[in-house]
Amino acid sequence: MRRRFRWDKKYLHWGVTAFCVIAASILFYMALNYLPALGRSIRRLIGILSPFIWGLVITYLLTPLMKSLERNFFSPLSRRIYKKKWKYRGRRFSRGLSVLVSELVLLIILTALVYLIIPQLYSSIETIVQNSPTYAANVSTWAEKTLKDLPQVADYIDQQLDLVNDNLWDWLSNNVLPQLGSFVSSVSNGVMVAVRGIYNLIIGIIVSVYILGNLETFSAGVKRLLYSIFSVEAADWIRDGVAFVNRTFMGFVNGKLLDSAIIGLICYIVCAILNMPYALLVSVIIGLTNIIPFFGPLIGAVPSALIILMVNPFKCLIFIVFIIILQQVDGNFIGPKILGSSIGINGFWVMFSIILGAGLFGFWGMLLGVPIFVVIYTAINKLIDRKLRRSDLPWETASYVDLDHIDPVTRQAVRKSSAQNQE
Repeated sequence: MRRRFRWDKKYLHWGVTAFCVIAASILFYMALNYLPALGRSIRRLIGILSPFIWGLVITYLLTPLMKSLERNFFSPLSRRIYKKKWKYRGRRFSRGLSVLVSELVLLIILTALVYLIIPQLYSSIETIVQNSPTYAANVSTWAEKTLKDLPQVADYIDQQLDLVNDNLWDWLSNNVLPQLGSFVSSVSNGVMVAVRGIYNLIIGIIVSVYILGNLETFSAGVKRLLYSIFSVEAADWIRDGVAFVNRTFMGFVNGKLLDSAIIGLICYIVCAILNMPYALLVSVIIGLTNIIPFFGPLIGAVPSALIILMVNPFKCLIFIVFIIILQQVDGNFIGPKILGSSIGINGFWVMFSIILGAGLFGFWGMLLGVPIFVVIYTAINKLIDRKLRRSDLPWETASYVDLDHIDPVTRQAVRKSSAQNQE
């Protein structure tokens, strides 16, 4: 009688395991060898799909604005216009106007950056480079008058200013200004680069219009795909996680961008009223650096104050006082009003995430390090809470303040004061 071949034999399992290990090692070795080619292929694919990536980014950034416009303005308007036919025509009318206004806002911002702010920024930087010797002389004269009773300090400051002026002049003349000029010339002469950028922007806007106009349909398609691949529990868990990441990430980024835009605008208005030198340049620096939490105000205030100091030291003092007041107003009123509640982590972790992000990814790490860390921090906290709940242990942080030990019978936290009283 022929014996049936048994797949659960010990040696067969070992052989299959060894084969899988060897095959995985070969695939890993081949992946390492072809890693540069794979990277080039991925970069090429990203280059081909870059218009659609731009469209997804634009959609992601404009979705909150579009929903807000539709909910607060155009949907009530369409209800009044169409009344009984609102379900069929009114919704399309309100969605179409919301998408149109959102795209117009994006185009207005881009146009303002290209035609209003960037040329003036370049002009301001060029003027600073050309007049830096005069500015250094003004600071030196001011220091001599202010410190006339301390000649040694005045001489030391004068020597340091001469040294800084020489080094700054060489650096600005030999590095910054030529690079700015080459950048402008390369942008003006690089027709293909400009055409490629315009092409990506146009296609990206068209893609964003399609997606924003049919946002619910695209969202339903993603959910349908998700539930077809994963179990119901896993799909729900993924959806909750994505919703939390989106809420935390975009809530923080959008709030910070709006907060920084308001701070930059207030700074420009006040600097223009006070007739501060290079008001636009200083306001752009303050607004951009304000996006960075914790260190942003300091990073923006120092170079801005130095720029004003070179022109008028007394106005520099006024500017420093104004920035201190502005940052206090932002930190206590404007920021909390826009961002809502706090980001959920204390100042130590904010500083840790900014330093880590800056060390790994530079400016973008400083900008996005905090929301990414909040997501990771919250996920770890949820895992810890789940583990403690399953172990029937206290999961609130307050239960572990002044903790002496966990009672092995009741599984409750015993504080130090209670333990001392029992003794």
